[in-house]
Order: sequence, then structure tokens, then C-alpha cells
Amino acid sequence: MDVFSALSNPVRRDILALLKDGDKTAGELADHFQLTKPTMSGHFAALKDAGLILAERRGTQIVYSLNLSLLEEALFGLMQRVSREPKDARGGTWSFDKRG
Repeated sequence: MDVFSALSNPVRRDILALLKDGDKTAGELADHFQLTKPTMSGHFAALKDAGLILAERRGTQIVYSLNLSLLEEALFGLMQRVSREPKDARGGTWSFDKRG
């Protein structure tokens, strides 16, 4: 799964938001959602597959953390796409720059 596909799911985005405050176990993350363990495991797997999170087994627990280097790379790539000035239907250009 690519980064943007993984980020398209709101549950996965919420998982990433929870991890921005620090590493958490699978159980700590699951406590924030009313989803089954298999469903949560699927979300964790998608995020791991996309490289957005790292997993470390500590005894009987799995601890997840953000892969900040990949998140920064994805954000940089997105910003490069947004900063281009595509043509509008009338042949003019438009930009996301709100400064004027």
C-alpha cells in the first residue's frame, strides 16, 4: 500500500495522530476505537506496509511509533504537488498560495 492510500482512511489518520504524542502499544491505540482486534490489526498492517509506522515487539506487546522520516518525505512530496501552478479552464493559472 502506498502512503497516500494509507492516509486516505480516517482511522489510520487518527492512529498517526495518537502516535505523535509518543510510542503506544497496540492495546493503548485500540482503546481509542470501537473496532475489533482484527480490524485494528488490518489498519496497523496497512500503516506498516506504507512505512508510516514502525513496530517493535517488547515481550508480549507490540509497540508502535511514527516513522517520521517517511512522513516528512510524504509531506514534502505533497507540498511539491500542491505548489505547482496548474492551468484553470480559462487558460489562467491558479495557486494554493493564500498570500495574495
